[in-house]
Amino acid sequence: MKISDLMTPNPRTVTAEDSLQHAAQIMDELNVGVLPVCENGRLIGVLTDRDIVVRSVSAGQDPCATRVDSVMTIEPRSLRPDDSVQEALRVMEQQQLRRLPVLDARGLLVGIVSLGDLAAAGTPEAGQALENISAPAEPDR
Repeated sequence: MKISDLMTPNPRTVTAEDSLQHAAQIMDELNVGVLPVCENGRLIGVLTDRDIVVRSVSAGQDPCATRVDSVMTIEPRSLRPDDSVQEALRVMEQQQLRRLPVLDARGLLVGIVSLGDLAAAGTPEAGQALENISAPAEPDR
């Protein structure tokens, strides 16, 4: 099975110039925890709810005045539509990621795939991947 069979096509995106408040409102509206950040259809980063909280709110930044590009994750890992489910699971486990953007051969964002998508498709390895991804890390204190 290929990623193109499981991915959510044409995911909603934000721009680098958008405010964190705007991004958070979209996350709330869509009930998602990650948004691709694009410029002219090209992925330049991803923004997670954790990025907003840990990199901005905890530092006392105003979400209305703080731009997405100040806290987004740059150079995110991604997949191609023709990659296998096993490749997606390998990358997710290795990088401890639950969601990956999907880019076409030209580097344009065409979808996003989540560990939940893989599990819902009946991929038996998804449960082990979730366990490995969810392993608690030592606090940074």
